[in-house]
Amino acid sequence: MGFGLKDYESVAVSVVIDKIKRLGENLQGYSVLHINSTRYGGGVAEILHSLVPLMQEVGLDARWSVLEGDQDFFNATKQFHNGLHGQPVNVTGRMMESFLATAKRNRQLVAGENDLVVIHDQQPLGLTAFRGDSGSRWLWYCHIDPSHAVPPVWYFLAPMAAACDAAVFHLPEYARDLPVLQYFMPPAIDPLSDKNRDVSQEEYDTVLNNLGVDPEGPPVILQVSRFDRLKDPVGLIQAFKLVKKTRECRLILAGGSAEDDPEGAAVLDEVRAAADGDPEISILALSPDANLEINVLQRRADIVVQKSLREGFGLTATEALWKGKPLVATPTGGLAHQVLDEKTGLSARTVEETAAQIDRLIGDPELGRRLGADGREHVRQNYILPVYLRNWLRLLTLISGRGR
Repeated sequence: MGFGLKDYESVAVSVVIDKIKRLGENLQGYSVLHINSTRYGGGVAEILHSLVPLMQEVGLDARWSVLEGDQDFFNATKQFHNGLHGQPVNVTGRMMESFLATAKRNRQLVAGENDLVVIHDQQPLGLTAFRGDSGSRWLWYCHIDPSHAVPPVWYFLAPMAAACDAAVFHLPEYARDLPVLQYFMPPAIDPLSDKNRDVSQEEYDTVLNNLGVDPEGPPVILQVSRFDRLKDPVGLIQAFKLVKKTRECRLILAGGSAEDDPEGAAVLDEVRAAADGDPEISILALSPDANLEINVLQRRADIVVQKSLREGFGLTATEALWKGKPLVATPTGGLAHQVLDEKTGLSARTVEETAAQIDRLIGDPELGRRLGADGREHVRQNYILPVYLRNWLRLLTLISGRGR
């Protein structure tokens, strides 16, 4: 079910809605084509499911296409993804050939005329080779932190990004040495989606029952993330085992998969091995569209953790803050902008620090309530869909030259 702009008036600051309407008046008919590599799973797909209909409502000709690839392509792009995050990877000629061949097979996606083509992340970047002589402007929107990218990956992808007219990164500290205009725009959650809306008592009870999660009992510590080594689920298990030496508590690791992430199954096996059959650790492998399940789990949790080693932004943290939950997070990437230490959450870098902050929140529920309330307001002001739409319209006004 889609929502209209009016539906967001109950959660957004009124001046944001008014600004959206004014900006939209100058962008009537402006055509925007979004391209990414998966329809389901991951933050980009979630954003586009909600953003594109709202762009259409305010008068833009907005569309969304998905690049299709085979297993070799997604194996290659996962390695590129890890390399952009600074992980050592072995980039082979076969990977580069698969990447470029997939772009060629998908070149029909950019065959039409558009005012703006938006390439989301690195998977569709090869399409820049088929930009041609059209009047379209091109924008690369990088949703991860590439500031520590390893040279073999960056030097392969950077010329493709440079073929665009501009690049967008979530944060200024992610800027790279590209010969194009660079803009900075963090992402957002949809507060009305199944993953973030209020749930009924019946929904709450039914989901927990189906997942085998006790609605009562000791404090629940939760991390929601794809099963990805960069999310450090094994490190969180180690922290939990330290906490449970002195506290009665439970850990839930809930993760889905994305169509463009072939490493998930291997990481899930590693996580299960680290848990080693501990009855107080639940590992839930959810489907990519398990949005209501994630919503309920976040509401059931007493403490939410995001122990990422690298993070482009961390929308699962945004979701937890929106639900008023106390959050313990690594101050990396976008997490440092959301979890303001001692204000909207608590920071922790190591396994030991993570354990200590969890222990602190278990022992001081009032601290958790205060952090949760301030965290929710921080998200409302900065990281919900209407704010994101306003920021997009401001950017499109600049790019299009339609500003008054």
